[in-house]
Amino acid sequence: MTRSSRLQKVLFSAALLLAGASFNGGSALSQAVAVGGQVTDEIREFCSNIADAAKDRRYALQVQELETLKKDIDMRVAQLEAKRAEYETWLKRREEFMASAERGVVDIYSKMKPDAAAERLSDVEPMLAAAILMKLNTRQAGFILNEMNRKAAAELTGIMAAASRPQDPT
Repeated sequence: MTRSSRLQKVLFSAALLLAGASFNGGSALSQAVAVGGQVTDEIREFCSNIADAAKDRRYALQVQELETLKKDIDMRVAQLEAKRAEYETWLKRREEFMASAERGVVDIYSKMKPDAAAERLSDVEPMLAAAILMKLNTRQAGFILNEMNRKAAAELTGIMAAASRPQDPT
């Protein structure tokens, strides 16, 4: 065997061993023993000469992968922040609408005649009726309760009294 073909064979074997070692995380020499069963001085010298370069390349690949993952995470965080801001804007608009609607309903009942308001509130869910009455001034609420039947007025009064307690009314 000529020296150049022998050198090519040694270099090829060492390159294969180093490639496998860098992917498997093992040392090139232990890979060489496992594959060829024998380690020549040339293979040992070649592996020791390029071991640092292989480690540096492996480290560079890991750093590159971490940078890619970091960019992906940063992008996802930005998307989540945009969604959060969108939801906060939507929630603020909803709360403003609900407050406006609530003021509108209270204004409507405050301008109604007490007997008409009493009749309408008798048909509404008791919790909602009590909430509306609590938002009215006390004189208007009193006139409306006075126009209701006794049982409905008593139920609404009980709900309003429970709601004004400092403890949980449930």
